[in-house]
Amino acid sequence: MTRRELDAAGVTDPDLRAAYTRCRRLNGRHGRTYFLATRLLPPERRCAVHALYGFARWADDIVDDLDRRRTPEERDRLLRQLENDLAHGLRGGGARARLDEPVVRAVADTAERYGIDPGLFADFMASMRSDLSVTDYPTYADLRGYMHGSAAVIGLQMLPVLGTVVPREQAEPHAAALGVAFQLTNFLRDVGEDLDRGRVYLPADLLAAHGVDRRLLEWSRRTGRGDPRIRAAFAAAEALTREVYREAEAGIAMLDPRVRPCVRTAFTLYGGILDVIRDRDYAVLHHRCVVPLRRRAVTAAAGLGQLLGARVRAGTGGAAASPRTPARQEGRVR
Repeated sequence: MTRRELDAAGVTDPDLRAAYTRCRRLNGRHGRTYFLATRLLPPERRCAVHALYGFARWADDIVDDLDRRRTPEERDRLLRQLENDLAHGLRGGGARARLDEPVVRAVADTAERYGIDPGLFADFMASMRSDLSVTDYPTYADLRGYMHGSAAVIGLQMLPVLGTVVPREQAEPHAAALGVAFQLTNFLRDVGEDLDRGRVYLPADLLAAHGVDRRLLEWSRRTGRGDPRIRAAFAAAEALTREVYREAEAGIAMLDPRVRPCVRTAFTLYGGILDVIRDRDYAVLHHRCVVPLRRRAVTAAAGLGQLLGARVRAGTGGAAASPRTPARQEGRVR
């Protein structure tokens, strides 16, 4: 975390500054696409976004434990401990609560500063707990129930930080859809890695419509061989994901003009992952698909141009409206 960002956000407590810095490092290390887009945010809002990402990543790492060093019982214990620490932090505020885990302290402080609904964190933790026992989803409706807590609430948590030029409830469905679109993209990109963890996030009814089941996916993953049925199922998953992106896109214009370049950049980069998957003929069981560095740089440069344009318009009175932000935030974060 740069000193400039922390100073702009009004974070003065040394321990809290260190907590936010920890979250920024998690974001930079594990969420390269997300982190790149975050650089286009106004400096005073970046640390809050890093805190939200860092907490979600911390919980996700407990659940996934790729090295399988922890037993299911230990993961459950750690997740419940994290949930208890979060509840304590949300009651006391990150700056005042005595918390050992820096990530929890930062996210609790962010929730207090921006008036984020604690229920969104409860829904997120419920979905994380389900990952300890649920290994597949029979229907898309079942998957959407899971993604409400694992993805939609992330968009809803972000909305108070980003600010809107319309009543927040008008923007909420689109913010939730953007979180879901990003996660569906990850599910398709990471289907092989998730299979190694014993999970299939693509809904069984979508797969079955093309003659695909878990056994066929495991065979393809193990042998490195493709199958036209798998390709057809993954193409259908891509089409479904793009529908959710279209639902989400309408919400970008509802955001504070100063944050639109950031969100548009993330929208474009994540959508670009789908482009790479399609161009590689849906071979996600055998190769990890990422947007090339050059393409990411071009997209980020375009976002920077949009940001500069927004600043010029704001300086000449061209902004459509002032962003709506919580009253409790005034004078402390902005």
